[in-house]
Amino acid sequence: MNTPIQLNGLWQLKDETGTYDLPFELPGDGVSALYKNNKIEDPYFGQNEYDIRWICEHDWIAKRVVNLTSTDFDLILSEVDTITEICVNGQLVLSTKNAFRTYRQNISEALKIGDNEFEIRFKSVVKYANDQQAKQPYFVPHMAEMCPIENGNMVRKPQCDFGWDWNIALAPFGIYGDMHLVPTAALQLGDLSVEQIHENEQVQLKISLPVKNFQDTRPAPTLTIAGKNIEATYDPTHQTLMAEVIIDSPDLWWPSGQGEQTLYDLDILIGDHKLHRKIGLCDIKLISEPDDIGRSFGFEVNGRPVFAKGANWIPADALAGRIDSDNVRDLLQSTVDANMNMIRIWGGGRYEPDWFYDLCDELGLMVWHDLMFSCNLYSATDEFLFQIEGEVAEAVSRIDYHACIAVWCGDNELIGALGWFDESKKDRDTYLVAYDRLNRVIEAQVKRMAPNANWWPSSPSPGPMSFGDAWHDDSSGDMHFWSVWHEGKDFDHYRDVSPRFCSEFGFQSYPSMNIIRTFANEEDFNIAAPVMESHQKNTGGNARIAETMFRYFRFPNNFENFVYLSQVQQGLAIKTAVTHWRSVRPTCMGALVWQLNDTWPVCSWSSLDYGGGWKLLHHMEKHFFAPIFISAVPKENHIELALINDNPDTVPTEINVFALSMSGITRELTTFKSTAEALSSNSVCEIARSDIQDDEVLVYEWTDKNRERVRDHWAPRPYKNYKLPNPNITFISQKTDKGYDISMTADAPAFFVAMEADIAGRFSDNAFLLLGGETKTISFNPVSDDKGPEFTLRDLRNATL
Repeated sequence: MNTPIQLNGLWQLKDETGTYDLPFELPGDGVSALYKNNKIEDPYFGQNEYDIRWICEHDWIAKRVVNLTSTDFDLILSEVDTITEICVNGQLVLSTKNAFRTYRQNISEALKIGDNEFEIRFKSVVKYANDQQAKQPYFVPHMAEMCPIENGNMVRKPQCDFGWDWNIALAPFGIYGDMHLVPTAALQLGDLSVEQIHENEQVQLKISLPVKNFQDTRPAPTLTIAGKNIEATYDPTHQTLMAEVIIDSPDLWWPSGQGEQTLYDLDILIGDHKLHRKIGLCDIKLISEPDDIGRSFGFEVNGRPVFAKGANWIPADALAGRIDSDNVRDLLQSTVDANMNMIRIWGGGRYEPDWFYDLCDELGLMVWHDLMFSCNLYSATDEFLFQIEGEVAEAVSRIDYHACIAVWCGDNELIGALGWFDESKKDRDTYLVAYDRLNRVIEAQVKRMAPNANWWPSSPSPGPMSFGDAWHDDSSGDMHFWSVWHEGKDFDHYRDVSPRFCSEFGFQSYPSMNIIRTFANEEDFNIAAPVMESHQKNTGGNARIAETMFRYFRFPNNFENFVYLSQVQQGLAIKTAVTHWRSVRPTCMGALVWQLNDTWPVCSWSSLDYGGGWKLLHHMEKHFFAPIFISAVPKENHIELALINDNPDTVPTEINVFALSMSGITRELTTFKSTAEALSSNSVCEIARSDIQDDEVLVYEWTDKNRERVRDHWAPRPYKNYKLPNPNITFISQKTDKGYDISMTADAPAFFVAMEADIAGRFSDNAFLLLGGETKTISFNPVSDDKGPEFTLRDLRNATL
């Protein structure tokens, strides 16, 4: 019998005191199980987080009985979170201490014919972390101000589980991946390796697959791809199947917006066992070379320089048992829908499951992949580094064959962390040596498992063997630019730097009202209320949002408008950065916004609400990440209009520039035809500042690749200095087959017009400029139409009247 015996399903969970006894569905996490069985209140509501943090301080035991008719089995477990002892019939068969590893252990000696009791002892990760810290030869600091659960850097589990400046701190336990028994003698397949050599309009594939328990029978193993059937050879010394194939005139895989995402079916047949994968043929090169500025940084895909437009990815939920592929697909689809082509999997989260990278391949999302180290200092003991060797080797060998993988990066902000703690400031040499040991182990394993992979030592980093300040120096490598948010500088400061590639930058906003209502009652609708402050994890974040509003806007007149305005200003901040950096292409070749998604309902830097709803920023990103875009670049005496084209071909366009007064009068400044050169940004027009009167904003329209007219505007002064007219917007909604069409008309200019619905769904557009006398129709597609939506319309003037 070769069929695996699944161990997923219903287990029984108890805590160390015997107080709690409840069903436990695995895969899943213990916190969600406690909530599902009414043992605790909703972890995400109000301030419940603080009342349930005790869970991670307890030991928990999950049990179930499995009936077996034979005893020769291996136990396979993956995504085991985290410190466990696995017992079978009272005998310890496996201990785990790394949530990022897959475990395979022969347990035959512990098994018997008939009923077998399986027991998983989840040990307190808090106790383990504290014990490991005590064993270190010197104290290894962690980000205590962000992580209220201490010493998370001692444990190989998602670092944000211990808290972050956007995450709840619960340090959950559970199992989220494979749980099954397989016959020990059954065929064992390792991780597929696909080396691609692109030249002369051909792709040569060198394919290898580790195989154990291989029986050399006939017919011989075969590999099928692109209509070719190749006999594979078996190397008994390395226990590996190998095959080579050449594909002529291949259909290449391209990032979203650059071409098709062609995926070839690859089938490997070994006896009656079939392995199926989808392979994208793609050649991604990281180009980072010294130049007259410093050191370049950008990606070349199939020989074409591609500007990376995207966002940073964090785990889809703070409680991993709640993550499902449908929700993740929606998040990633939203990324593509906003004209993005890259995500950065941040180093404080997790290595995602296989289906995640399948989705990125399918959708055309390049993946910048951090290894899972972030913002802390880490141990350099032999035991810890040995653990890291196995972790990195497994992650890279499992994931790297995917077309979407653009670069492996050693860590997130560990270079900066050397200067954040008193201990490392006083004894930099000790901690620098420790970092170097860790980073070299990571690099060695990446290059061992994927010799041709793109490697970058850390993010941000000026480049290999450099420990410079990549938070403030924009001349080399990748940059994290946080001066606007963390240092409180104005939005124009984004224009003071021209990063070679900005892999992190962001500005916070409140989650949408639909999300706020899931964790707060109406009496909590105040930014200083304890509930609101508990859903704001960045110290001083609420004050910074409010302070920024005073700079740019008249203050909102109620809480709901405060939420709306926080999202408007978040969008303006990120738009200022992105449109400037796109305008200086090729000096800058990438902008990855911090952050895409949320792990729970919280005030954060995300453009997507928890659950996937679009904030106003995401709607605005869809516009300012568009392939054809005009960026207004303010200079001392004029405004330069830069025409940007990410397409691989030239695009003719018609441009109309006019001044718009608050009374609604438009004055044409210039109209002309132009050509957007392929893969470029070029200045096409200059408007003198003196041509724009005090009560006017600059409006510019252009035609895109599909000859559709696009509009944007730029305000020379803060919006609070304009006497905004009452636009008197009226709207009507009409039911359609897919949802609702909403048509709106204004009497006068209306800025940042935003429609909201009291049910989940997606609007086709939002946060736009509506001119007086103009009618605009947008659509709304609800997630479920069990209840008809109630629409609310907001605009800048009526939110701040």
